[in-house]
Amino acid sequence: ISGYSLVIQARDSGTPPLSSSVTVNVDISDVNDNSPVFTPANYTAVIQENKPVGTSILQLVVTDKDSFHNGPPFTFTILTGNEEEEFTLDPHGVLRSAVIFKHMVATEYVLCVQAKDSGKPQQVSHAYVQVRVIEESIHKPTAIPLEIFIVTMEDDFPGGVIGKIHATDQDVYDVLTYTLKSEQKSLFKVNSHDGKIIALGGLDNGKYVLNVSVSDGRFQVPIDVVVHVEQLLQEMLQNTVTIRFENVSPEDFVGLHMHGFRRTLRNAVLSQKQDSLHIISIQPVAGSNQLDMLFAVQMHNSGFYKPAYLIQKLTNARRHLENVIRISAILEKNCSGLDCQEQHCEQSLSIDSHSLMTYSTARISFVCPRFYRNVRCMC
Repeated sequence: ISGYSLVIQARDSGTPPLSSSVTVNVDISDVNDNSPVFTPANYTAVIQENKPVGTSILQLVVTDKDSFHNGPPFTFTILTGNEEEEFTLDPHGVLRSAVIFKHMVATEYVLCVQAKDSGKPQQVSHAYVQVRVIEESIHKPTAIPLEIFIVTMEDDFPGGVIGKIHATDQDVYDVLTYTLKSEQKSLFKVNSHDGKIIALGGLDNGKYVLNVSVSDGRFQVPIDVVVHVEQLLQEMLQNTVTIRFENVSPEDFVGLHMHGFRRTLRNAVLSQKQDSLHIISIQPVAGSNQLDMLFAVQMHNSGFYKPAYLIQKLTNARRHLENVIRISAILEKNCSGLDCQEQHCEQSLSIDSHSLMTYSTARISFVCPRFYRNVRCMC
């Protein structure tokens, strides 16, 4: 306990008794009686041979139960095991290489390290660090090509995470890093550690081929990443139809069914090959295991097919569509719960272009805006 706050009252013996109170704060001074603590108590680390001088090997983690002026900053020292000065230990507790290690020369080093706190008198603790030198990388990383589809309202893309690169390496201790060519960094970024792809705001309609690579420190491998951006037109929203699927998650739909269903849907509803199918959004139905897919079809000579026409086409082809995925319902208007006749039900659809949903798998990612459906009875 670092302190106490006492309220003390003095009361006299008069009639009536009068009193007064005062607050007394008692601070408990800290004595440096706790040593620094390494977490874990001892360490094991590896470094590949032929890594450049200054390669980070290990981060020491030290805590101290004393108050801040008796704890950090800590002073780190290598006491034993570094007679040939193969290692350095910086003020932040990062152990780095001071030479280029060779597996044939030595395979293991054992260091005794010390952490000293800032108290008076100073307290110290020790830990042992076992460093193994392993052979350099012999396998190239492998990465899965990624295709990303982004749907956004006209010139209103807010940016965000749009997918993640999946890469592996058969060398157990390889650390993979991801890079993007500098000329594309005005539109996209790639997290160097985990491969997440971030799109900046204001993407234009079109196709982008990203120059991404993954490296294990020795081998660098290019990755095929293609981004398709489609901007929605307001007229699309007035001619949408919703297909509701049963027992499927958004990720499973995107990764397993979307390509096949899109192809089957095109065959079912397109009157001419030049017509365009636009998947506007997919989102789970709240409180259920159902999934809604919102789409519209544009005629090759501009304009959009009316929902009633599309629903008739879908109804006729429903059996073929369900060969790909089970359909729960085909909705133009969703007036369930409203006590009005179908022809007197009006539906409006709104898109929240700043609330993006990203459904990402290893091979495909789909980014779309959240949509809201409002229905009301008409006179």
